[in-house]
Amino acid sequence: QVQLVESGGGSVQAGGSLRLSCVVSGYTGTFRCMAWFRQAPGTEREWVAGALYTGRGTRFYADFVKGRFTISRDNDKKLVDLQMNSLTPEDSAVYYCAATNAVTAHCRNNYTTWGQGTQVTVSS
Repeated sequence: QVQLVESGGGSVQAGGSLRLSCVVSGYTGTFRCMAWFRQAPGTEREWVAGALYTGRGTRFYADFVKGRFTISRDNDKKLVDLQMNSLTPEDSAVYYCAATNAVTAHCRNNYTTWGQGTQVTVSS
């Protein structure tokens, strides 16, 4: 059974940083795309960043995190990280790791496998 397990969430003050990690288990291949989504209370889940399986240039970001968040993945270790800097209270949400082999532009949609989520809380 394929599982994605997130870690690294927590509480931080505005302007601080957190690093989220997601490890893939139960899957021997390499997912085409891996991504981070987030969902704040009362809102829909939104895409944050995605990473194609090849190359450093194939990283994609939502406009609201560009310049602040960095996604990275290590295919050998089967993990994907999200470094979050300059956090604001608006970044508070449950963050989900996701993976897919579907063809999706900018690794933005059509995710088939999800983690359970990790809470990020940013206080002002």
